[in-house]
Amino acid sequence: MRFRLTPRETSFYDMFAASADNIVTGSKLLMELLGADSSARAEISERMRAAEHAGDDATHAIFHQLNSSFITPFDREDIYRLASSLDDIMDFMEEAVDLVVLYQVDELPKGVEQQIEVLARAAELTAEAMPNLRTMTNLTEYWIEVNRLENQADQIHRKLLAHLFNGKYDAIEVLKLKQIVDVLEEAADAFEHVANTVETIAVKES
Repeated sequence: MRFRLTPRETSFYDMFAASADNIVTGSKLLMELLGADSSARAEISERMRAAEHAGDDATHAIFHQLNSSFITPFDREDIYRLASSLDDIMDFMEEAVDLVVLYQVDELPKGVEQQIEVLARAAELTAEAMPNLRTMTNLTEYWIEVNRLENQADQIHRKLLAHLFNGKYDAIEVLKLKQIVDVLEEAADAFEHVANTVETIAVKES
């Protein structure tokens, strides 16, 4: 790591960690959705919406700190990109839950549970990695594993699409379910964007 003579604003580390912890909360709500009947889903959706709002607040706090700090722990554009990508994850997870409720989906197709399990694992890894930005240590395995999980998510997504178009569902149901599984895939992509940003930061700081 480069030796620095100037002090750096360190509150960013805590804010990134808080944002990632909130994503873990969102992933647990997704898991909860899997086992919930239709009557319980609206309440889960409300809690997910509250978590998404908390994520927005965390992102705005990072942006405010960025705009008011003369010295930052790493490049400003990387701070902005990392905060935005973390926020995207919560947005996609909240959208998926909201769509399940709005579309009054009776039963999610087989394979969605695998999508959500991948997201839950990526959330745990991301939450574990964020505090390590302070020292830039033990991060390589994180971004390698998240990229592997994103590849796994791609495979699950393709299988889900094949299942949806096998003739079992009517056209309207296909459109509803496809939008849900597509949004979950976007969440997996957003986890990869976070991991790629962390890798970029680590390389610059090495």
